Amino acid sequence: MSVRKLGTRDQLLAGRRRRSLTEVGQAAAAIAEHLLASEEVRRAATVAAYVSMGTEPGTGLLLEELLLRGTRVILPVLQPDNDVDWAVHTGTLVPARRGLLEPAGPLLGVDAVATADLVLVPGLAVSGAGERLGRGGGSYDRALARVPAGTPVWILLYDEEVGVPVPVEAHDRPVTGAVTPSGIVRLRQTF
Repeated sequence: MSVRKLGTRDQLLAGRRRRSLTEVGQAAAAIAEHLLASEEVRRAATVAAYVSMGTEPGTGLLLEELLLRGTRVILPVLQPDNDVDWAVHTGTLVPARRGLLEPAGPLLGVDAVATADLVLVPGLAVSGAGERLGRGGGSYDRALARVPAGTPVWILLYDEEVGVPVPVEAHDRPVTGAVTPSGIVRLRQTF
């Protein structure tokens, strides 16, 4: 991993740590509103999402609303090798490794992400070309390699984390959009 990538990641994490719980909650509500109003979410039979942690843009309200709408939601289950398996979210989450919360249901397999009509991923920043900066474990890059071409892959971020120059490595997978408290940004890709 490059020194530049580590430095960018550290800066972004420091910025997130300065956010108040009120800010995080307001951002989560705005992001959920934009997503729930989008054509992609309204049409989706299955949404691959995740359970936010700490000062990440929150996903709790979004997950609740998707379940109320009858949308099938699959959530990641981190495996010992850092790959991502998936399970259907039924509303029950259980504590897991690394302080994560995961669905309690049976595992669907690592390829289940390919069944989603929309994939929502965490991250720290995205460039204007869709280059995503994650936390450095590579789990989502592996998962995104299984997503069929043409499936929207959107990262949930704060406004100032979009359009950031992102150092890219060969294994990094791009995203097609970013959702922030201000709205949905469809990203051009040069990949």
